[in-house]
Amino acid sequence: MRVVQALRFGGPEVLVPGEAPDPVAGAGQVVVDVAVAGMTFVETQIRRGVDKWHTRPSLPYVPGGLVAGRVSSVGARVDPAWLGRRVIAGTGEAGGFAERAVAKVEELFPVPDGLGLPEAIALHSDGSTAQGLTETARIGPGDWVLVEAAAGGVGSLLVQLARAAGARVLGAARGARKLDLIRELGADAAVDYSEPAWTKRVLEATDGAGPDVVFDGVGGRIGRAAFEVTARGGRFSVHGASSGEVTLIDSADARSRGVDVIGIEQLFDFRPNVARWAEQMMSQAAAGLVRPVIGQTFPLERAAEAHAAIENRTAIGKTLLII
Repeated sequence: MRVVQALRFGGPEVLVPGEAPDPVAGAGQVVVDVAVAGMTFVETQIRRGVDKWHTRPSLPYVPGGLVAGRVSSVGARVDPAWLGRRVIAGTGEAGGFAERAVAKVEELFPVPDGLGLPEAIALHSDGSTAQGLTETARIGPGDWVLVEAAAGGVGSLLVQLARAAGARVLGAARGARKLDLIRELGADAAVDYSEPAWTKRVLEATDGAGPDVVFDGVGGRIGRAAFEVTARGGRFSVHGASSGEVTLIDSADARSRGVDVIGIEQLFDFRPNVARWAEQMMSQAAAGLVRPVIGQTFPLERAAEAHAAIENRTAIGKTLLII
């Protein structure tokens, strides 16, 4: 079968098309004929060998931790009713950039009829994260919510969920194309955080009070600047570090400003709720309340280009491989 492997750690160019034996389902496992493979920014950092949160894979390895497709075979102790079903499947931290992938049966999520596989995989991965962040941050009607990287996969859904909760939304991103998307998604204002005075615009939009909730997916200087304008009594929720540096807030500093900091560690507690949150997101999508933004897709053999698009910040929404 066709696969894409990382032969060494480094830039996108280390992703090389190749061949591998067809996988066989063991006990408690299934084989999925992959139609769509998802990817995340974190996976690009694992490929570079600089990620601090996951075990470094042994080389060579096939990237991709989440796929969508049909179950083509089942192993021992697996209900044969899974055969032929459209599913999203977690493959662990590797194995998804391939024509076929193995997954444990407990890592399967049935895709509802009428929902496309690309949309389903976006709603399952980024959607469940966005739903979890929204619940944890306790967004209320009338709150001002600042979403960093608001044109990305998670950020674009956070904008929509905050709007659905009755909040007023400020979306922050880089470049006119992304700001246009943020406004299209319903944000009350969009700011370019590549501009030196971007936080001044945030304060102006909120009548000087600052946002009640900040979703920090960027970190670094941008994350710190966003914390500095968070409203007293507000919530500062950290979920990413696309800048390469997680925003670290001194607890005494947070107390003096009256800000509740929800650290990136919150993500470690999300796993037991992923299926429930994914179901909620798919229901909201069916009701027209949210829609996943799939900004670009690539064929399997162009996986290196897909990773490059994520890393160089040209991608909007979710980036997927179509196999």
